[in-house]
Amino acid sequence: MNFQTIKTEILSEQIELLTLNRPEVLNAISSTMAEELKSYFSNPRKNLRVVIVTGTGEKAFCAGADLKERANKDDHELELQRILFQEFGVAIQNFPIPVIAAVNGIAFGGGCEIALLCDFIIAAKNALFALPEVKRGLIPGLGGTQRMPRRIGIGKAKELIFTGRAVSADEAFNLGLANHVVENNKLLEKAVSIAKEIVENAPISVIEAKRAINKGYNSNLQEALNVESMSYKAAAATEDRKEGIKAFNEKRKPNWSGK
Repeated sequence: MNFQTIKTEILSEQIELLTLNRPEVLNAISSTMAEELKSYFSNPRKNLRVVIVTGTGEKAFCAGADLKERANKDDHELELQRILFQEFGVAIQNFPIPVIAAVNGIAFGGGCEIALLCDFIIAAKNALFALPEVKRGLIPGLGGTQRMPRRIGIGKAKELIFTGRAVSADEAFNLGLANHVVENNKLLEKAVSIAKEIVENAPISVIEAKRAINKGYNSNLQEALNVESMSYKAAAATEDRKEGIKAFNEKRKPNWSGK
């Protein structure tokens, strides 16, 4: 696929790097970028097992929506763009395989929300996170008011959203927003290391684990357990389940078929 505002790089047959690529505007999200993100996450490459998302340069993961582009839009056009942004958010949310955010600088507004859409976040030391929309007469519109409380707790999320305050990588780690904080030059190395750990496991099992977590998280316990049961049965019915047990008994690495 040929893109204008994002770059893709195949790191291995099973791991791909997606880079938000508008460095002249700190990788801000334009309508074109939104369309391209929607397209990418709606059409996963065959055999892909993990996607790592980062930004071009050392200053920014993503500075949020491109406000200069928005300045020329009327209310109807703004609403159409909002819908488009929601659509690419749904595409990332529903992506069946793990998505890791490698946050290499500022992640403000929609940029922070893209990171929240990923399964977990690895932050460089220079990363900054903020949902500053109230400073511009708005509120987060790409799921930030819903995903941030689920990630760090409602009270802490309200403080960050009501104030629009930015938090450092270390504070993000302490809040539970980031899983790891690493030196800037070690960011992709860490992300790839974790991606490789994921790839070592049975493909369908990882997909079903993600499905069970995502579908069950906002359900009551009994509904969530029913979701888990369905995903467990799907994994247990695979050839890979038999191979996993056989490999364990033979004290060797399993050869996953993805079937």
